[in-house]
Parts: sequence; C-alpha cells; structure tokens
Amino acid sequence: MTETLEVELTGMAYGGEAFGRDDDGRMVFVPFALPGERVRVRLHDERKRWARGYPDAILQLSPQRITARCKHFSVCGGCHYQHLAYEDQLRYKKEIVIDQLQRIGGFQEPPVEDMIGSPSAWNYRNHMRFQRSESGQLGFYDHTGDEVFVVDECHLPEQDLDSLWPEIDVEALETVQQVGLRSGQQDPPMVLLHASGKPEIESLVELPVSMVWNSDAGIFVLAGDDHLLFEISQREFRVSAGSFFQVNTAMATELVVQVMDLLDPIDGEHILDLYAGVGLFSRFLAEKEVVLLGMEESPAACADYLVNLEGFEQVELWATTVEQGLAGVQLQPDAIILDPPRAGISNQAFDEIIRLAPDRIVYVSCDPATLARDGKKLNTAGYQVQTITPFDMFPQTYHIETASLWVAS
Repeated sequence: MTETLEVELTGMAYGGEAFGRDDDGRMVFVPFALPGERVRVRLHDERKRWARGYPDAILQLSPQRITARCKHFSVCGGCHYQHLAYEDQLRYKKEIVIDQLQRIGGFQEPPVEDMIGSPSAWNYRNHMRFQRSESGQLGFYDHTGDEVFVVDECHLPEQDLDSLWPEIDVEALETVQQVGLRSGQQDPPMVLLHASGKPEIESLVELPVSMVWNSDAGIFVLAGDDHLLFEISQREFRVSAGSFFQVNTAMATELVVQVMDLLDPIDGEHILDLYAGVGLFSRFLAEKEVVLLGMEESPAACADYLVNLEGFEQVELWATTVEQGLAGVQLQPDAIILDPPRAGISNQAFDEIIRLAPDRIVYVSCDPATLARDGKKLNTAGYQVQTITPFDMFPQTYHIETASLWVAS
C-alpha cells in the first residue's frame, strides 16, 4: 500500500516542486504545491534522506495560490507554476538561482540580479512539440513523463500556432511520432513531422504553412520552405527546420542586449563564440569589428550561420564539436562566449578554455545547477563572477536562463 503523510511545505526547489520535512526530518518534494501549504502526500519514491510524492489533498492553502488557467495543469508535464501569480514566479526563480549557486557552487553571496521577466507570461512560445497519442491525436507527456494524454488546450504557443495545432490530424500517419510547430515573424508557420521512413503524404492541412518531414531517411520539404525568418533587434536570422533557436522571441532580444553589455567587445579583439548555433550572438559581435571564431557541430545550424553572417570577412566558422575545435586553437582569445546545452561544459572543453586563458567569459546557461557546478570550477581556475542575470524565457515553467560574466583575476 502506498504510504501517505502530511507535510508542511517551506520552500521551492529547482524543478518545480515545493519541499518540506516530515516528522523524521526527511526532505519531501511535492509538485503543484506551494511553500506555506500543508499537504497530504502520496509517496512514490522513497529514499533514506528524501522522498517524492503527489499531493492527495491540500489541507492548508497558501495565500499566494491562484487558479490555474489551463484545465490540464497538474496533469501535464509542461507547466509547473500556473498556480502562482507571475510576479511570484519571478521571485521564486531568482531565489532558486541563488540557492543553486550557494549549495552547489559554494558562492556565499552570488551577485544575482533581479529576474528579467517576459513581456508576456502566456502565448510566448514560437516552437511547440506535440506527441502522438495512442489514438493518433496530438498530446503531451504527463507530469510523470511516462504517458501521453490528448491535449484540448494550451496557453503557451504564439497565437498563430495556437490556432494551427487543433487543425493537425496525424491519426492516419502511423509512422509520425511527434509533431513540431514553429512560427517565424515574416513567414507562414512550419509543421515538422518527426517520423520514420520516407514521407507518406504530400500535405496534411489545407492551410498556408511550410511542411517538413524529418526522419531517419532524411529531411523532405513537403510544402513551402525548409526554414523560417526571425527578426531580433532589426536583424534577420534564417533558422532551418533542424536548427535550434530560442523559443521566446521577445526574450531572445533581451538576452542579446544583456550578453553584448556583459561582453563589451572592443574593435579588433579576438572572440570565440562556442556552441554558436545559427549565429545569434555572432551576428551582433561581427558588427563590432572583432575577429570572431564560431564553433558549432550541427550541420543545419552551420548552414544557417553562414547565411546569417554573410558579408562579415573577419568571421570564421568551424563546423566541429567545441571539444575538438578548442584543441586546435593556438591564439589566446580576449573573450569567450559560451551557450552550452543543459548538461553544461564538458571536462575536456573546460580544460581547453582554461588553457586558452581568456580575460573574460560570458556564460549563457539554461540550467542553474550546471551553471553553479561550472561556476565553481571557473572560480577555482581563477575567474571571479561579476554579475549573474536570470531571464524568464519560459513563464509558467521551472526553467531558468542566465547570463553571467566571469573575469580573470
């Protein structure tokens, strides 16, 4: 029989769960609950020092609790904070960044600025990915990550995607596992069918969209174009179907502004842009007439980078992993910008960065835990953190983006 217990919740953890201690002092983590609430918890994962469970009943409500907008909240695994007003979400996220840096990184008083909030807390995503349910309808993973449920509403996609996804029907397309939707600013939206084998169809909806079939057999353009165009601070970026781009277009602009302020490039400096993607940061750096070397391993992103940086002669792109690319760099750069995946900086890449000994490093992170881990290593290697600015790229979720400046001491 599953154990249940009552817990007074006292804080918010990274990952979207509230936490408190049981009568034995064990930490208990509970999703969809809030600090200040007393809950009856049904445990599903018990360890000696901690446990996780789902709230069976909220016995005492937090005054911060509000009514979630979406009927799928507490079932869906996509949102974690719909029961909090947006200003409270921002406050908790800043506290979480500080906590991660203190506990994991060992920084006593990390210089964390206030969160930069999203202009819109809803309908901000330019990229959505739906799973195919057993019935062939579009769905999301539930909060356990084990099952797909059919979705009836979602309040995160941009308006043109919000009107598009209910029109998508893949019931007859058994090899389609996922459906991605992307929205640029100058083009019709794009439908990406993640499937196996060659395309089974010529078109899917009678709407003005681009359609791309992405499978182990290759990428096939069924309609329209294989890319979208985004505008960031009056600069145009091509983003292909297989390339990563920030899902919150408005916040991407805010991030670029902050990164450029932190880096403060000077004409003629040598700068490395690692994990360069389609060239979001490189495009603005190139205008400063620095000598720029970008590194990116994704072939699609590299192709976009070359288009987006066309005309800048002092820019070079290496289509390689960061680890392999850094090993071939002999010139000491003045600065390095890092925008790694969620796993952070690998040990090999870190060793090469320290070998190159740049004067300053701007680290863009999508995970405060790996930022804290890597920040501790940077600090040990002689770099002092000057400032850390968190960005709310993903309202209603626990995800947090940060941009930080590290200077050689």
